[in-house]
Amino acid sequence: MKATLTVLGSGTSMGVPTIGCDCAVCHSSDPHDRRTRPSVLVEYDGRAVLVDSTPDFYQQAIREHITHLDAVLYTHAHADHILGIDDLRPLSFRHKPGKLPLYARADAADFIRTMFRYVFDANYRFGGLPQVELKTIDGPLNLFGAQFVPVTVIHGDSEIYGFRFGATAYLTDHSAIPEQSFGKLENLDILFLDALRHKPHPTHSTVENSLKIVERLRPQRAFFTHICHDLPHEATNAMLPPAVRLAYDGMKLEFEI
Repeated sequence: MKATLTVLGSGTSMGVPTIGCDCAVCHSSDPHDRRTRPSVLVEYDGRAVLVDSTPDFYQQAIREHITHLDAVLYTHAHADHILGIDDLRPLSFRHKPGKLPLYARADAADFIRTMFRYVFDANYRFGGLPQVELKTIDGPLNLFGAQFVPVTVIHGDSEIYGFRFGATAYLTDHSAIPEQSFGKLENLDILFLDALRHKPHPTHSTVENSLKIVERLRPQRAFFTHICHDLPHEATNAMLPPAVRLAYDGMKLEFEI
């Protein structure tokens, strides 16, 4: 089945430009250097599945003309991946039948319920609440004729999820990939990897480390995401292998799901 992936955001948690920064990338005229917080949209057979709802989701949805969602998957519960939940409201109001389903690991789901207590606690009676229901991921998800397989990665001291869907895998916010997860990442057409910058970071992969992962897995194409302002788009692409590129906001890829 044919599918389209849209990169809604390719930036790090502070976004690019970063507030108060005077660096060359933050002041770049190249639109590829403008990076909102990291998220992708997967569309197939008339369905739309969002991975993470960032603080920039309103802006991303307007830019990409998103008119409906059928499900939202969460990689983990850090602010740059969940704070757009309230902006799901208009899309959740249109979702039929029932509430818009949100899927997350058990630990992430618990955090989201606490963070957005006003949404999930029946004792709250605010008007205009997002019409969503939170479900725990405990294995592969079959959504509308496609399978989304959770892939455990290490983000600093925490285990979080990436996802494989068809011939594509989306792994963001990882500093390491457990050995047992590599078996879920074979024979890929497209692989997205965290590649924050060149300088080592305690919770994120570097360009050099992610290139080693690409060399091991040998996908047809690889794209780096969760990019900070250390990496100018054009200059970084020039030093990468031909099959590896930086992702950018608004990029669209077709693949088999």
